Amino acid sequence: MAVYGIDLGTTYSCIASIDDVGRPAVQRNLEGTDTTPSVVFFESGENVVVGQTAKDTAVLEPDNVVSLIKRDMGRDVTRPIHGIDFTPEEVSAFILLKLATDARTTTGEETRDVVITVPAYFGVAERDATRKAGRIAGLNVIDIVSEPIAAAITYGVLNPESDRTILVYDLGGGTFDTTVIALREGHIEVVCTDGDHELGGADWDARLVEHLAERFRAEHPDAGDPLDDRQTEQQLRRDAEDAKKALTSRTSHTVRVMHGGRVASVEVTREKLEELTKDLLDRTVEITGRTLATAAEKGVEDYDDLVLVGGSTKMPVVAARLQTELGLAPRLQDPDLAVAKGAALYAFEETYRRLVREGAAERAEEMANRAGLSAEQQRQIAGRKIRTVASHAFGIVVVDRETGAESVAHLVHANDELPAARTEDFFTVYDDQASADIRVMEQAGVVESADLIDNTEIATGEIRVPPGKKSGWPIGVTFELDSSGLLNVTAVEKETGERLELKVDVGGMSEEEVERSRKALSRVQVS
Repeated sequence: MAVYGIDLGTTYSCIASIDDVGRPAVQRNLEGTDTTPSVVFFESGENVVVGQTAKDTAVLEPDNVVSLIKRDMGRDVTRPIHGIDFTPEEVSAFILLKLATDARTTTGEETRDVVITVPAYFGVAERDATRKAGRIAGLNVIDIVSEPIAAAITYGVLNPESDRTILVYDLGGGTFDTTVIALREGHIEVVCTDGDHELGGADWDARLVEHLAERFRAEHPDAGDPLDDRQTEQQLRRDAEDAKKALTSRTSHTVRVMHGGRVASVEVTREKLEELTKDLLDRTVEITGRTLATAAEKGVEDYDDLVLVGGSTKMPVVAARLQTELGLAPRLQDPDLAVAKGAALYAFEETYRRLVREGAAERAEEMANRAGLSAEQQRQIAGRKIRTVASHAFGIVVVDRETGAESVAHLVHANDELPAARTEDFFTVYDDQASADIRVMEQAGVVESADLIDNTEIATGEIRVPPGKKSGWPIGVTFELDSSGLLNVTAVEKETGERLELKVDVGGMSEEEVERSRKALSRVQVS
């Protein structure tokens, strides 16, 4: 049985599986490339194009093309196109379906069982939305796994010679994460993680776009602003990305900016790009420093390797700056493909272990034999453990009985080991209180804070209180956060035993809407 790992990226996506000698291998798309631009062109409501053609079309029909949709995952927003409101989950489903369909065409095998990766710093809403996107695409999502874990799995398989403590610096097209991971006797343990899911290569591109437009305006002040024209803006974004990539191997690159019948030839040097984006790189260094400080609090201070993941780490300034700051020689670890390969390994191992647990030994052995695994490798897979941590803090809103002020009491904290479960008693505020609101909150800021403004409400419910109770009547609240980062909350009134169960179902779409979208998408032609 074939299983797949999918790196659903902000700017590029990739799918991989395990080949017949047990190695992770990327499945090329029908255009013959390893990665597919995460861009969707809605030719009509019934015909959708994903990938490079969609990216090329953005210059001509920018209003019908969607990119960077990953930054909207978990938000209750839609993109209106051809009179239809598409959710982020639905747009992402088109990308997933393109990857799965191309893989099936290439391999001749069903592409259904998948593991999808997300940034380590994605919260509950974003992870839930990603899972739903997979289901809308008709896929069986085995699990959601963090990108640094996937990269670490690839790294551990390729470098199994000894135990290591590694710092994964993952700068992708739209997100940034930094994670400390310990590899011990084949097991993987996440020590801590931090990041920003709105910081990535697209922000470097945006700075370059502004620079190109500014240079054009200076040379042709009477020609108008090229950024006021959607088609010109899209062309500038493509040119900026191309220039950024060219400057990884060259020290200068010339861009022709055309608008309103005028042309400006703008030379961009690597030094200028680094100057324009210094504060963006500074932010990644600051987050990395915060991660190292958290790891030190947990007793981890020495590192064997600094592993660079994500296409944006190819910029020479990234490795140079990190080596200066951290004193570690960075290693580029297959930056564009490592996450998809690690997800494929994770999908394979999880499926193998599930078959063993369920007593399907013959199917597990058949799967292992097909991948060319030795008995020792099968033993290692069966025993491998992966431990991860919470990316954010979670809690509920509480009210100060004296002042009436609201704040957040966190039950699960960022970088707590997963799965995490904690029960705590909370108490009613007033005499004869008929019910208690359970408002579940997730940390929204970069650090944990009790202030409501620094948290996001992700679920809410109400539990009844028996009549005639004085203030201070207890309500037991339990938070359970699983290893995928998905949360369940239970509140119990102890006298009557009444229970309120909140399976935090966020991301903008209900289960009924997911099913309707899945059926609707099945009627859309995706290429």
